[in-house]
Amino acid sequence: MGIIEFGQNVMNSGYGKYIIVLFILAVTFVVERIFRFVLHRYIEKSSILLKVDKTQFTLMKHLLSAVIYIIGFAIAISTIPKLKTLSVSLFAGAGVLAIVVGFASQKTVSNLISGAFIAIFKPFRVGDMIKFKDTVGIVEDINLRHTVIKNFENKRVVVPNAIISDTAIENYNIEDERLCRYVDFNISYDSDIDRAINIMSEEIVNHPEFIDTRSAQDKEAGKPPVLIKVVSFGDSSVNLRAWAWTKDPGAAFRLGTDLNKSIKERFDKEGVEIPFPYRTIVHKKNLPKPKKFRKAKTAGKTKKRTAAVQKKPKKPRKSAKKKTGKKRKR
Repeated sequence: MGIIEFGQNVMNSGYGKYIIVLFILAVTFVVERIFRFVLHRYIEKSSILLKVDKTQFTLMKHLLSAVIYIIGFAIAISTIPKLKTLSVSLFAGAGVLAIVVGFASQKTVSNLISGAFIAIFKPFRVGDMIKFKDTVGIVEDINLRHTVIKNFENKRVVVPNAIISDTAIENYNIEDERLCRYVDFNISYDSDIDRAINIMSEEIVNHPEFIDTRSAQDKEAGKPPVLIKVVSFGDSSVNLRAWAWTKDPGAAFRLGTDLNKSIKERFDKEGVEIPFPYRTIVHKKNLPKPKKFRKAKTAGKTKKRTAAVQKKPKKPRKSAKKKTGKKRKR
């Protein structure tokens, strides 16, 4: 009875209303956490078993969490008479407040609208591998404000929805996940091009990640499984390129790194040279000087000597001494 009476006394005192507010806020937080946990597990199971895109569910999860917080704060405010009166006044001036808030939060509203457009039109989804500017990674989350991309260094890149919506992105998983990997090698002008092409073709076909995209008609016509062409000529090399198909971007990366090693080893073994640039350095210290330079130098010395002679002060002439005879003594 003592605890119940103490509780009643506290509630009847001036602090009771504040305790109710704190209790409502605590319940709101707990309910939101439970809701997010249950919905997250439901989304994960649905996406795996039913193969449902979870982008819209993820955005809905964030939206409903925001609604729960708004309802909880509204109930907490209504329990305090002073705050209730203030809230009524604020709702009365909601039009002016909406204008002020609209100007102050243009970027936030832009991110919200862009997030809704991403969920509706689906340029990318949660779990897709995309390239955004210099970042390549997997879309981990799309919420009301930003998109989270996890790159291959396990770093999270957070991009506002308004920015990623206005920027061109590369989606590696939309429609067809197969990827064509360029395999580029440069050989010297003295090397056998046909031998180099055969080596590249054999190594690509023998790789386990390579897939043959030829149709039955292409195979009957004798079309090679790998397309390899001479794409350009460098200063000291003939540039070859092969088009190798794989099932997904991860397989393309593994195929490219493996082929760099295996093709280089085959080239070294069979005498196909991978050139490096040559430079010829000429030291001009001991070379004879050009005639023009020598003439100009000689002319310059002559001018200097002439100027020196003209500037040389003239020596004063010595005056003739008067001959004076000495008087003889008589």
